[in-house]
Amino acid sequence: MNVEAFFQTLDSYFDEQKIDQIDPFLVSSLAQAKEEQDYGAYITVCNEMIGFYRSISAFEKAYIAAEDVLLLMEELHMEHTEHFATTLLNAATAYRAAGDYATALRYYRQALQIYDGMLEPPDYRYASLYNNMSILLEKMEDNEAAIEYADKALAIIRTLPDSDAQTATTMTNLALLYFKTDRAEQAKELLEQAIALFEGGEGPVNEHYSGALAGVAEAWYRMGDYAKSLDYYERALGEVKAHYGENMSYAILCENCAAVCGELSDDAKRDAYLEKAASVRAALA
Repeated sequence: MNVEAFFQTLDSYFDEQKIDQIDPFLVSSLAQAKEEQDYGAYITVCNEMIGFYRSISAFEKAYIAAEDVLLLMEELHMEHTEHFATTLLNAATAYRAAGDYATALRYYRQALQIYDGMLEPPDYRYASLYNNMSILLEKMEDNEAAIEYADKALAIIRTLPDSDAQTATTMTNLALLYFKTDRAEQAKELLEQAIALFEGGEGPVNEHYSGALAGVAEAWYRMGDYAKSLDYYERALGEVKAHYGENMSYAILCENCAAVCGELSDDAKRDAYLEKAASVRAALA
């Protein structure tokens, strides 16, 4: 199987926003790799499946791909390799998105053990792991530990060349933690820096841009400027739909827009957003 051609086709679907063609393409590519007994390609396709299914909230499909490829890699005696750690990271992030925090934390810790045995900090691969662990720990209400890992990630990323998008993504994660520790003004300042980095880059805007937009929306909401809050939430909605379609994040953003519209006494728009959120949730159930 030609892996380079696989990525070219996959990237073209994302670039052209042909989201509905990605699932069948991944399934057919996996079948081809299996038929050819091309284990490297099989592992590659499974990892892409995990990430894609997570992004569209198809969590059961993500679990199946994750457990399938992890078992294969163990059978190939790859459980102490960087490739295994990368797959653990992908799987953990899918479980985290679905709310299975215990499994996610176990996989992140397993990946960290592999890195500690083969990498010397500051290595860029630690930054991704630290960022993901920070997000998980925040969801588990361990905010101080989450801030610690986000700071570690940011310190590494700032040393890397051409890292504006990664720096902005990490700033976004850290800013959301500032919200939870009652530092809204600091959070807003950090998010505005992140958005400037996203918008100042060359080429398509990074997919994490939507998270920064939503973060700024929350900051304005907390500070009582509901018109600005709604503007940023609606921009975030557009970014999520463009990259992932109407997934669970899209539904949540619709609900956030509805809450802001309520503060603005725009009942018709509030009800429209609530109706849209309900229809998206029903479609994903």
